[in-house]
This record gives sequence, structure tokens and C-alpha cells, in this order.
Amino acid sequence: MRLVGPSGEQVGIVPLAKALELAQEYDLDLVEVAANARPPVCKLMDYGKYKYESAMKAREARKNQAHTVIKEMKLRPKIDPHDYDTKKGHVVRFLKQGDKVKITIMFRGREQSRPELGFRLLQRLAEDVEDLGFVESNPKQDGRNMIMVLGPHKKKTEAMAEAREAQAARKAGRQQEQSAADEPAEEPAEA
Repeated sequence: MRLVGPSGEQVGIVPLAKALELAQEYDLDLVEVAANARPPVCKLMDYGKYKYESAMKAREARKNQAHTVIKEMKLRPKIDPHDYDTKKGHVVRFLKQGDKVKITIMFRGREQSRPELGFRLLQRLAEDVEDLGFVESNPKQDGRNMIMVLGPHKKKTEAMAEAREAQAARKAGRQQEQSAADEPAEEPAEA
């Protein structure tokens, strides 16, 4: 078998008995790296440490992984201005978090004969949040509903990283305030 040393150097082609002897000498494990190669390739390493490090890398990769989430916001064509502002605030929050937002306008009764009201409302919402997101799917009528999808300009991972940094900054600020409050006040000097 072809043997690779503990620091990555090539030892050469050695018999199995010699490789096992070297592994015991270095107090390491003999791990088969490439079984299909001719001759097979083995490496001297601390297998427990290798497994731990690969598990930690996988865990770190999972931590930074982001799941695409589509949030939904439902509106009516005759929405009150204050209600519109509230719903728009939710859409802004979702886009800042890096999520996609599906906006649905629900038509009832005679409202179905005036789809332009819903279209104008969706256009107004898209213009109001254009600095945070873009129209991913243009408004289209789907039975009694009109649907539009907004996508964020920032990726979910970027938004998560910014949120972590902001949280760390807030925590550091609170710790500074706490340490300043814990210091004893200076006593006036006696005259």
C-alpha cells in the first residue's frame, strides 16, 4: 500500500505489516484514504481528532446555512391607510430578515370586476419597499386573488450575519453600561 505520513509527506509503498508498525510507533491510526487506487492509499492520523474536526466543520456549515422561507401577507383592495402601513411594516421586516414575501389581494363580490384596484395597490407596495426588495413575480390574477412575490436584495445569510453583529454590539453596550453602573461613585473629599 502507498503510505502518507502524519504531516502529509509521502512515505512510499510499504507492506501492511510495516504500515501497522509505523502507526504503533507514532501512536496514530492507519486510515485507508483511497481504497480503489492501485495500490490503495493509507494515511497515518489521529482518527478521533479527524472525526471531531470534520464534525465541527459540518456543524459550522449548517449554522451558516439559510433556509428559503416565503412569508405571506394578505390584503384587501379597500384597505384602510393605517392597516396598509401596518402590513407594509411587516413586509419591510420580512425583507430585512432576507425572506421572500408573497402578497395576496383577496377580492370579494363586486371587487372582482375591478382588478385594477388590486394591481395599483400591489404596485404602490412594491414602490414603497423597492429599497429593500424587488418584484420577483409580477402581479397576476388567480381566481378571486391577485398574487405578487417580492424578493429581498440581501441574501438570507447576509441578513443573519448582520443580525448577529447587531446583537453582539447591543450585548457589548449593555455590558459597558452595567460595568459603569457597578463602579462606586467618587466620594467628595473632606475639607
